[in-house]
Amino acid sequence: MSQYGAFRDALKRASEPCAQRLQPMSLLHQATFFTTVNHLRDLPATAVPEVAFAGRSNAGKSSALNILCNQKRLAFSSKTPGRTQHINYFGVANKAEHLYGYLVDLPGYGYAEVGGGVKVHWQQLLGDYLVQRPQLRGLVLVMDSRRPFTDLDVQLIEWFLPTGRPIHTLLTKADKLTRQESINVLRSAQQTFANYPRTDGLPPDDPATPPQFTVQLFSSLKRTGVDAAQRQLEAWLEIPARAIPTK
Repeated sequence: MSQYGAFRDALKRASEPCAQRLQPMSLLHQATFFTTVNHLRDLPATAVPEVAFAGRSNAGKSSALNILCNQKRLAFSSKTPGRTQHINYFGVANKAEHLYGYLVDLPGYGYAEVGGGVKVHWQQLLGDYLVQRPQLRGLVLVMDSRRPFTDLDVQLIEWFLPTGRPIHTLLTKADKLTRQESINVLRSAQQTFANYPRTDGLPPDDPATPPQFTVQLFSSLKRTGVDAAQRQLEAWLEIPARAIPTK
């Protein structure tokens, strides 16, 4: 880059609003590994909120978790889809060690080369956790934006609906779409969720009622949608609103 180009970029950054240049750090950045579970009986006996992440193998679930927590290897991202076969817990606490809750990484589903017995075990583990866990506040559904709403994605949604809990969907790998493709995919996903009935018991016609199903574009590579997703997680975990830092 030429000296003029560097100067021009610096001038542009200096002209940005302070709130835009100084992004407050999310407490999610302090997430740490807590435990791994292979059976429902081994789930930790906690009373704090939990937010689960679920999605097809290779949809970018581990990458999304890592970028949301601003860590490179918090969640293990394998080049071999289907390798994560356990439930992994990550605690979110502040510097005073107040625990707000857990991010729960569920086994990826839909990878054909996983052995039949193993597949049945961790699909049952995933399903039973989602339906039976009382601490669960919401589900982050991770779908590849180029192939959303596969049969297994739809099965998971319909499986989860009776719990009445909210779903926030990340349409990952959005950097691989053109601008028009992104608009179309997001609009189509919003319409698909609009066709599902509310199951949380709240009045659907009340403008003050928050949506049960939300969806956004997301890219771990370009960091698209990171702040919006973080704020959804913070709301579910009841983390206090972030303050804009001062210089």
